[in-house]
Amino acid sequence: MKYFYDTEFLDDGASIDLISIGIVAEDGREYYAVSSDMPLDRIKDNDWLVRNVLPHLPLVERQQLDTYLRTPPNAYRSTFTLDRVDLDRSDLRVKPRWVIANEVREFLLAANADRDWRQVELWAYYGAYDHVALAQLWGPMVRLPKGIPMWTNDIMQLADGRPLPEQKSDRHDALADARHVKAMWEHLAGQAVTS
Repeated sequence: MKYFYDTEFLDDGASIDLISIGIVAEDGREYYAVSSDMPLDRIKDNDWLVRNVLPHLPLVERQQLDTYLRTPPNAYRSTFTLDRVDLDRSDLRVKPRWVIANEVREFLLAANADRDWRQVELWAYYGAYDHVALAQLWGPMVRLPKGIPMWTNDIMQLADGRPLPEQKSDRHDALADARHVKAMWEHLAGQAVTS
């Protein structure tokens, strides 16, 4: 079974902290979660994440974020605060990492009664950091649950220079991006059949 996924994360050069994860299974099932354990204060200090990722998450005090988004990039540090912006913890998609880890494991292994890693194919777009964010749900890589591969196949390697369909939006929403990974894989698989 192929699984197409994407993560949003904070990368500070020393660690990769999960913000959200979206997965689309080959059979059409979908999974999406937002980590309630994300380092939100550090994320708010990252202008790119504030502008590109936060708007797509379930939040409270959105009006403060909307005001921020109307300012030029990197201007808020001197004039705006995002102190009231927080995750909407009443939203069912917002979950602790340990819950996400359990749900992702069950989602990926649902069609794999033998829990055989050869039956699970992970696919991502520029997926090296996505794989780290996924694997770290369980701690170090040696703790990956049986049946979950220690690698992710990368759409860019499969494309090998061939053009890929463009995403309809520039949203940085993990589930929308996972759907696009699946669309890119289907596009490339279709080219292989017709070539």
